[in-house]
Amino acid sequence: MTWLELYDRALAATESAAGYYNRNVGVPTPDGKVNVRIPLAAADVMDLRLWREEEVLTSIRPYVGRVPELRHVSEDPRFQVHHFIEGPVLDSFSPRGSSVPANVLDDVVTLMDQLARIPQEKAPKVPAHWPASGDSPGFGRLLAGLTQDVHSTYVDEYRDVFAELGIPDDPLAVVEPLWGTLTPRPFAVLHADLHRKNMIVADGATWFLDWELALWGDPMYEIGIHFHKMDYPEDQRAAVLGRWRDRLQPRFTDGPLDDLDLYVAHERIKSAIVDTVRYSKQLRAAARPERDFLIGRLAKKVNAARRVWGSPPDLTPERVALSLAAWWEG
Repeated sequence: MTWLELYDRALAATESAAGYYNRNVGVPTPDGKVNVRIPLAAADVMDLRLWREEEVLTSIRPYVGRVPELRHVSEDPRFQVHHFIEGPVLDSFSPRGSSVPANVLDDVVTLMDQLARIPQEKAPKVPAHWPASGDSPGFGRLLAGLTQDVHSTYVDEYRDVFAELGIPDDPLAVVEPLWGTLTPRPFAVLHADLHRKNMIVADGATWFLDWELALWGDPMYEIGIHFHKMDYPEDQRAAVLGRWRDRLQPRFTDGPLDDLDLYVAHERIKSAIVDTVRYSKQLRAAARPERDFLIGRLAKKVNAARRVWGSPPDLTPERVALSLAAWWEG
């Protein structure tokens, strides 16, 4: 079977797993099952993108063990082939907000430590405009700039919805003055998307998927966005933070908890904006149970951001449903 034949088989498959940027199809071959990873052509880019995923996988492979093995990359048509990792996705048995197995906590911190040990010269190159290592304030402003761009892109279409949900006209005003207070820390390779749907747990080991959003940046951001997306119970959040400070070199973890809180606050703001747009589009094709789930999830996310903005977190799913009725009724 040629690589192109493998791609054609993946295109014809009726079963796949898709995120916001790629479709993943498991395809059996004489040499074992592989994962064919195909970009979604119409994906709305709402996250900071720095490197191509295959560059990341190649550069981290000598340092990080439990990541997909890159088998092939095609430019035209654009797709990758990874070895297939058997096992359940963490979210399938430990959904957001619930406790995770203890070994997952250890594996997450081990991954962050392994990534922080990759020398910059072994990572993919960064563009000239990228903040220099140690410029944590510049990195924070870069993240916020992308969030501002997303808001500016959609504000005209979603102005009434944003207002009904309590998203301010200048949603980043509350965090903008604080970026300059961030402690300078040396940069590291960051996964930047460590959540339950990007982890496979098999035979007591955690494998980490989906490296398309990897960044070169402040290690404090890695754990901040991880906390935001995992929504750990408080005891496990504290356990991860303690192990992270113990395991990584102090220069990567230096700084007050205010730095961590700032990154989390930004992610809550970003999520309220981005997920309002994303979920509104998903609602149109969603059946009733999924629609109710998405509306409830969005209410929770916007309420988290409302706390950052100093507003009462009293947004109900009913109000969200009414605000987005034009999408799911249309």
